[in-house]
Amino acid sequence: MGEMFSFEKLLVWQKSMKFANNIVEVAENLNSPKQHYRLVEQIEACSVSVPQNIAEGSGCWSVKEYIHFLYIARGSLYECITLITLFQQRKWISAETENNLKTQALEIAKMLNALIGSLKQSTPAS
Repeated sequence: MGEMFSFEKLLVWQKSMKFANNIVEVAENLNSPKQHYRLVEQIEACSVSVPQNIAEGSGCWSVKEYIHFLYIARGSLYECITLITLFQQRKWISAETENNLKTQALEIAKMLNALIGSLKQSTPAS
């Protein structure tokens, strides 16, 4: 596979990439009578924002900046959950798809929270 960036080794980044890929696949196959381009673009954008912000934060010089990007990643993840819930309420996706995506998202959220917590412990309070 060759050399990897440090963030690519993070399980939370790997899982968030899989989540983003799953979201894009769901978005491509929505059971919607209309083309809701804005909502589709938004769920794709927020899902991809999760691994992007994990990666971007890992390239920061300070731990404080890294944590800031992890908070953004977590916010994007929560934004996805809101859209997933809306999509299921509109019957654009099945309850099973909603549950599967939320299960993945919950795991990622827990991993982000753990990473944030460990980074906060490793730096002195300022």
